[in-house]
Amino acid sequence: MKSIKILVLFLALNLISNCKKSLNNSEPTSSIITFTEEDGKFTPDQKELITQLVLESEQEIRTLIPTLPDSIKVSLEIVDWDLDVVGGVTGRTETNSPPVVFIQISENFPGGVTMATKTALKHTIYHEFHHLSRGWAIQDNKFGPGISIAAINEGLAVVFSEEYTGESMEADTPPEATIAEEWVKEIRALPINANYQDWMFQHPDGRLAVGYRTGNYIIRKAMAKSGKDVLELSKLNPDEIYQLAGY
Repeated sequence: MKSIKILVLFLALNLISNCKKSLNNSEPTSSIITFTEEDGKFTPDQKELITQLVLESEQEIRTLIPTLPDSIKVSLEIVDWDLDVVGGVTGRTETNSPPVVFIQISENFPGGVTMATKTALKHTIYHEFHHLSRGWAIQDNKFGPGISIAAINEGLAVVFSEEYTGESMEADTPPEATIAEEWVKEIRALPINANYQDWMFQHPDGRLAVGYRTGNYIIRKAMAKSGKDVLELSKLNPDEIYQLAGY
């Protein structure tokens, strides 16, 4: 009987020790992936491909940005939007509990949902996860309003994604330097309540994604002038980044 009590005590202590080790060395929870299928159903192969890309991207990003939330929900849906300029995929970030990244994949992209997924899902995941780490989300904007701030935060996410996925999208590509410099002046002179849709998506004069493209230009200029990479710039506030870029 005594030996049994000693064995039970030993097993209990061993279990407590292993639990402590597990808590101390636990890895972040993987993304919670859900599929919204009211307007279009994903095939089993598409779900498998998407799941693989999301989880692989998440693990890669965590090595670059260890401060990401432990658990992130990624909710995907099929849409019929024209998203060709962003590779058929777009997204937005909301800081709920857990935080949610909403991804829309266009069935109208050449090659359909599968080709859009292969073309731009990884790029979009990198972009949106950067927003989470930066505190640039719909309900959790740590930097205040204004297109000049939006351009910097979106520019950081664009460059982060381009640098680490090797993929770039037409909608994020800056114009030539002389035009980009004029856009920087315009953006920095805007009132704090300037229309977000006009400057970040489609301007009344026909220009597209002025804020994104200008932000890309500013971040790359700051990188070139300062010698800092995009991860180092991501720790700075917008004013500091403008200064590093020479403004």
